Amino acid sequence: MSMWGNSPTFFLRTPSRMMDAGLLGLIHSVADELGFELVDVRQGGSPQRPVLRVRVDLTDARPGHSITVDQCATMSRSLERALEESGAVGPRYVLEVSSPGVERPVRWPEHWRRYRGQEVRVTATGLGKRVTAAIAAVPDEDHVVLRRPDGREVTVSLADVQEATLVVDWAAIGKP
Repeated sequence: MSMWGNSPTFFLRTPSRMMDAGLLGLIHSVADELGFELVDVRQGGSPQRPVLRVRVDLTDARPGHSITVDQCATMSRSLERALEESGAVGPRYVLEVSSPGVERPVRWPEHWRRYRGQEVRVTATGLGKRVTAAIAAVPDEDHVVLRRPDGREVTVSLADVQEATLVVDWAAIGKP
């Protein structure tokens, strides 16, 4: 199956519809089976031509030591087989598998816990606009406490987060 087809492919910043739990579970299990961490999944497109954008990384990734192009290709081939066997997305779909990049998405509770103390850029209902804040705490599976630059803390429901990415210290990139 051609990954891109003959027409332009557009990706949405946020999913156009909720991700089916079975589909998410399938993608997660393929990543786990290969020893990769599922970092992010976005679903867009149309019911006739779904678009899946999957980001994976090594479980112990750190700047300069993350997933390779060949490993992304392995994930793509394995996931393509699993999707076709399960019929989860139909016969016509677009699949993109990539690394999370240095401005890594922070999506699930385990990500928020792992990056506690680090700064994130967050777009969420109730925050007003995209804000930069430090992850102060993750009190449960459904909430995160963010510390704004002025020191105020705000609790945000993870269900209200549309997008969150780590803030990169570009000066530190490439230093041992």
